[in-house]
Amino acid sequence: MEKESYFGVNVSPYTYDEIISDLKQRMEKGEKSTIIAVNPEKVIAAEKNESLRTLINSATYQIPDGIGIILASRLKGGKIRSRVTGVDMMDRLLQFAAEEGFGVFLYGAKEEVVHQAAANIQKKYPKLRIAGVQHGYEKDVEKVITKINESKAQILFVAMGSPKQELWIKEHMDRLCPLVYQGVGGSFDVYAGRVKRAPLVFRKLGLEWFYRLMKEPKRLKRQLALPKFLWKVLTSR
Repeated sequence: MEKESYFGVNVSPYTYDEIISDLKQRMEKGEKSTIIAVNPEKVIAAEKNESLRTLINSATYQIPDGIGIILASRLKGGKIRSRVTGVDMMDRLLQFAAEEGFGVFLYGAKEEVVHQAAANIQKKYPKLRIAGVQHGYEKDVEKVITKINESKAQILFVAMGSPKQELWIKEHMDRLCPLVYQGVGGSFDVYAGRVKRAPLVFRKLGLEWFYRLMKEPKRLKRQLALPKFLWKVLTSR
């Protein structure tokens, strides 16, 4: 399926199921895959930053994690009709790994957070093999790489914040054994119970951003990227 492009930034029009299906085929061939979440804020930043734009476009899947991308696709007559959020994509990958017998590795966040996240994930998916965990404050990169490779995990989740996590993946992926890589931002905090997601009704309506803004008014400056992005889409038609 052809990707859509917004100001030079690619976005994959795949659903969760389509990504999992495609990933399975790539894994069977031994091909490595990367997943990066794309939202209006990231698109605006990448338009002015060639390195960031190249980083995003080099991913296998650029998932539409933002209602602004959905609205932009509709305005341009595209095919993207539903959000594919980073945290939900991670959950689908965990479910997929549990069903297929794949091992997963969690890397990033504080030690207590990543361990609590792993414990909660194991409760949710008892059949899942959590091959290993590593907090994000280990300064010896070689030690981290060795630990990941020795775990024989097929899927690696990296929680360092974007784009740091994607840069780390790009820099070290050639030396790592996993076949699937996803930068997951604050998802470990969600799984650890440290951060609560918006109620389901907000998520279904595409208003998760509004819920988070109500909870954290300081996010207003960041959220202004949404109307700015949509205005740019309208005026560029």
